[in-house]
Amino acid sequence: MRRDTENNLIKVKKFKDIDLNDVFFDSLKADYPGFEEWFYRKHEQEAFVFDNDDSTIVAFMYLKIEDEEVKDVHPNLTKDRRLKIGTMKIDAHGTRMGERFIKKALDYAMQYDCNDLYVTIFEKHRGLIKHFEKYGFYHHGYKVGSDEMVFRKTFSYPTGDVVLDYPLIKKGEKSKFLLSIYPEFHTRLFPDSILNNERFDVIEDVSHTNSIHKVYLSGIPAVSNIRNGDIIIIYRTSDTPGKAYYRSVATSVCVVEEIRSISSFKSIEDYLAYCSAYSVYSNEELVHEYSQKLYVIRMTYNLALTRRLTRGTLLELGVDGGYWGFFRLNDEWFEKILESGGANERFIIN
Repeated sequence: MRRDTENNLIKVKKFKDIDLNDVFFDSLKADYPGFEEWFYRKHEQEAFVFDNDDSTIVAFMYLKIEDEEVKDVHPNLTKDRRLKIGTMKIDAHGTRMGERFIKKALDYAMQYDCNDLYVTIFEKHRGLIKHFEKYGFYHHGYKVGSDEMVFRKTFSYPTGDVVLDYPLIKKGEKSKFLLSIYPEFHTRLFPDSILNNERFDVIEDVSHTNSIHKVYLSGIPAVSNIRNGDIIIIYRTSDTPGKAYYRSVATSVCVVEEIRSISSFKSIEDYLAYCSAYSVYSNEELVHEYSQKLYVIRMTYNLALTRRLTRGTLLELGVDGGYWGFFRLNDEWFEKILESGGANERFIIN
C-alpha cells in the first residue's frame, strides 16, 4: 500500500504554481469556454490541490467567498455571506477524496463565517452530485443561460440528521462520551488531528483517511450505551508508557451515526462490507477482530480541537471518569473541553 508523503497531502497552491497543461484540466477546458483565460487571471489566488507521487493532479478545488446578491443563478440568491465552490474536479478512484474535499469546503465555510454554500455542476457528473446531496446540498436551480445545475447547502436550518447536517454538532439532550484510541490508529483515522510530533508520512492514502465517516471497533461493553446523534470526544492514548498525564490528549469531536454489535452481522462478508471502506484496519485485521471485538462504531468526523488537551489538563478541568478507555461526559465537562480545546462555536448548535 502506498504511503503518503508530505508532497501528496491536500495542499493549498497559487494558480501560477499549478500546471494548467496537466491532462487533468482537459475536461474543464472542454466544458467551460474561456477556462484557460479565467485560470490565468487567478494567478495570485489559491486553490486546494492533491498531487500524485509523479506530481500529476488528482483533485482540484477553488473556493470563493461572496457577500453580495448572486444574480447569475435562478432563482437569485439574496445578499448574504456565502461560499461558492467555484471549480471542483476529482479524478481519484477507489478513495474517499470527494468526501475529503467536501469536508475542506465545509470547514472553510465555517471558519470564514459563511451562512451557506453553493456549487454549479453539469447533470452528467452524477457521482459528484450524489456526494453533495449526501451532505445536505439540495437542487436550488440553474445557472442563468446554462444547463448547469445549482446545488446549495445552508447552515441555518438543521434537519436533525447527522449526515445531512454535517459538520454541525447538535448538543441538545444527546449524550456525550470520551473514547480512547491507540496512537497508531488515531493518526490514520483522524489526519486533521495529527499531533505536531507525528510524521506526515505515516498517513496512508486509503478510504478511511480521505473520508468524513469513520468506523472503529471496540471491545468495551459500555459502548453499547451509545446512540445515533451522541457526541464522542476522541482521546489519543499515550505513545510513551507511564506518560499518560502528559502524552494522552483529547483531539477531535465526532458524532455517532450508528453502533452495531458484531454479532448482528449475518456473516463475516456482511461485516467486512460494512467496515472495510471506513475502518483503520486491513481486511486481514478485520477478520481477526471479528471474534475479538464486541461493537462497531460508525461516526462522522466533525472537527479537530485547535488546542490538544492532555490528561493532566483534563484533570485540572475536573474531567475524570475513572477509566480512561471510555466514559460518559456530563454537560459541564463537555463544555469545558470545547472551550479549552478552542472548538469553533459555529460548529455547535443547541
